[in-house]
Amino acid sequence: MRILVANDDGYLAPGLAALVDALRPLGEVTVVAPEQNHSGASNSLTLSRPLTVARADNGFFFVNGTPTDCVHIALTGLLAHKPDLVVSGINNGQNMGDDTLYSGTVAAAMEGYLFGIPSLAFSHVDKGHAHLDAAARVAADLVERFARRPLSGAWLLNVNIPNLPYADLRGATTTRLGKRHASEPVIQTTNPRGETIYWIGPAGAARDAGPGTDFHAVAAGQVSVTPLQIDLTHGAQLEPLSAWLEAAAA
Repeated sequence: MRILVANDDGYLAPGLAALVDALRPLGEVTVVAPEQNHSGASNSLTLSRPLTVARADNGFFFVNGTPTDCVHIALTGLLAHKPDLVVSGINNGQNMGDDTLYSGTVAAAMEGYLFGIPSLAFSHVDKGHAHLDAAARVAADLVERFARRPLSGAWLLNVNIPNLPYADLRGATTTRLGKRHASEPVIQTTNPRGETIYWIGPAGAARDAGPGTDFHAVAAGQVSVTPLQIDLTHGAQLEPLSAWLEAAAA
């Protein structure tokens, strides 16, 4: 199996190294990751300047761009073959609920999915990567399961792993995305020149964390596996919007 691995924490991130080490026994692993941390980059492509690709001493390719840039370049010019799987992570912190809209980790996997390749995004729920070895083992378990029994077609799976020893994890479960409250206010301060600057505030607390959600699963010690899709069409609003357009034109 040929596996393309990316992330958003950068090519030197511990989560990436652990993931690669866990996946290497399962196939041919190629890493194309950002040169620097791009958390929160979402699906952005760099179109305002050219990009460069370099190779680290450990064999990882790194790109001076976003997670999406990395996978896009890999799939459209860098690699001589189409991978069987795109894997992103292991992110230093959760990507659940509304986080998925901002996540560079999810975006890297999503780029693979857009090219018709089954893709998985792995995130560690709490920052700091306590029990990273267990999270890497979970990732390898799921990839090995895919190798043994592939899902038909292209899938995009968002996986969040509690920071627990492997023996304490309570299995993997299918979930839907929960929802968060609005983000906390920006943090306003001044720079050394006395100019006002702003830091984006923390994410809001969970608002919908009931049974079946990713928030509920990880709180129970389970690995959350959420299938994602790209279509953002609000189907329930199509009919009332059509009626509104017709009435507005009358």
